[in-house]
Amino acid sequence: MYSIGYDIGSSSIKAALVEVSTGKPFAVVSEPKKEMDILAINNGWAEQDPDTWWKHVCTATKTLLSENNIKPEEVTGVGISYQMHGLVVVDQDLKPLRDSIIWCDSRAVEIGQKAFDALGNDRCSENLLNSPSNFTASKLKWVKDNEPELFKRIHKFMLPGDYIATRLSGIANTTLSGLSEGIFWDFKTNSLATWLLDYYGLNESHVPEIVDTFSIQSKVSEQGAKESGLNVGTPILYRAGDQPNNALSLNVFNPGEVAATGGTSGVIYAVTDNLSVKESSRVNNFAHVNYNQDNRFVGKLLCINGAGIQYRWMLNNLDVASYDKMNDLANSVPQGSDGVKILPFGNGAERMLNNKDLGTNIFGINLNNHTKAHLCRASLEGIAFSFVYGMEILRSDGITATKIRAGNDNLFRSEIFSNTIATLIDREIEIYNTTGAIGAARACILSDGDFTSFGEQIMANDYVMSYKPSEEKEALQSAYSAWKKELEQVLKNK
Repeated sequence: MYSIGYDIGSSSIKAALVEVSTGKPFAVVSEPKKEMDILAINNGWAEQDPDTWWKHVCTATKTLLSENNIKPEEVTGVGISYQMHGLVVVDQDLKPLRDSIIWCDSRAVEIGQKAFDALGNDRCSENLLNSPSNFTASKLKWVKDNEPELFKRIHKFMLPGDYIATRLSGIANTTLSGLSEGIFWDFKTNSLATWLLDYYGLNESHVPEIVDTFSIQSKVSEQGAKESGLNVGTPILYRAGDQPNNALSLNVFNPGEVAATGGTSGVIYAVTDNLSVKESSRVNNFAHVNYNQDNRFVGKLLCINGAGIQYRWMLNNLDVASYDKMNDLANSVPQGSDGVKILPFGNGAERMLNNKDLGTNIFGINLNNHTKAHLCRASLEGIAFSFVYGMEILRSDGITATKIRAGNDNLFRSEIFSNTIATLIDREIEIYNTTGAIGAARACILSDGDFTSFGEQIMANDYVMSYKPSEEKEALQSAYSAWKKELEQVLKNK
C-alpha cells in the first residue's frame, strides 16, 4: 500500500509515492516541465491562479499511478506541503474569487507595519510571536481595502495547501499551524487572534474549520476523484507549510533540533518550546507541525536571501563549467580565502539584517595574487558565514542547537560549505536525501502518532553522511571574525 505526498511550490508541483510499511520512496514526479508563471501586475506583486496548481496536482497524480502501475485503491492517504503565507479567497461554491497573492508578494508590507505599531510591538511579539508584517492576514486586509466588492463575496480564506485539500474533498478547512503562519493565531490564549481580525475589520466567519495537522482532515469526494484519479474516500491525513514540512522530512520535532536548507535562499528552522521572543523583527515564529496543548513546540524560521543565488551568480559569471569545478577551485585555496571576503546579500532586503538591502560586497582582492579560485572559496565561506551569523541571532532568541539536519541539496553538497558551518558552530551536521513531497507522503503514518517509527523510516531510507566539526578551527574563526567586522561596518553605514 502507498501514500501520496504533494509539495505545492511556486515553481512546480511535486508529487511522491511512498510505500507505507517501510517509508521507502517509490517515485517522484514534477509538473509542469517548465517553471509555472508568476503574474506581477505591479512591482512587488506576485500572484498565481490556484486552479493551475490543481491542474498540475491532477496531472502529477495520474502520472504517478499510471507509470508505476498503482491502482487508486492502493493509495491509503494523502499528505500536502505547500508554499507558505499565500492567500486564496473563495466564494460560497469554494471557487477562487481572484488569483492567489503568494508568499513573495510585498504589497501588504505597510499594512503589517502600521498594525505592528498601532497594536503594540510587545503585544504582537508576545501574542502572535511575530509582526503582522506581509503575512496572510495583512494580504487579506489589502483585499478588503482595495477590492471591497470582491471582499463582500468571500466565503472563506485559505492557504495554498488548504485550497488543494478543498479541491480534493469539497470541504474547506485549515490547521492551527497554517493559521499561525498567516498570523491569525494567538499563542498566549491558544486561540484565534480575534483582536487582530477586529483591528483589520476581518470576519471570523471567513476562517475555515480547524483540523489537526495529523488526522483524517477530510476525504476525496466524487468530483475530486474524477479530476485527480484518486479513489473516492481516500483520506487527507496531513498538511503543513513547506518549511515546517521540510523540518518534518528531516525528523526535526523536538526543542534544540534544527533543519537547514541551502537552496536559492538559505533557511534555518529551529524548534523550541520557549514562547518568549526577542527577535520578532528578524525571525519568524510559527506553530510547528506537532504543536498542541501539551507540547507547545514553535518553529523559529530565519531566512537568508543571499545564499545559493550568490553561488549561482559566480557560476554564471566566472567562466567555470560546473559547480563541481567551482568546488575544485575553492579547494585549491586555504581557509579564509587569503583575505578575500564576500558578503553574499545581493538578493534583496534581508529580514535578518533588519530588512536592509546591502547588495553583494567583495573585500580584500589583490589583483596580483587573487584568482577566481579565491572568489569561489570566498563565496562559499561568505554564505556559510551568513548561516553562522543567523545561528547567532537564533542563539540570542533562546535557541541552543543540539541536532542539525540538512537536505542533500545544493550548498550542503559542498564539503567546504558544510564543514565551515559545522566547525564554527561546533555541531555535527547530518545530511539526508529527501524532498518535501516525500516527507508529506510519509507524514500520513503520523495520524497514528507514531513518531518513533517515522524517524526510523527516515534514518533507514535517507541518511547520507555527517559533517563533523574540525579541530583546526583557528583559521576559520579568524576569517569569520574579519567577515563579521566587514558586515557590521556595512550595516552601520546603511
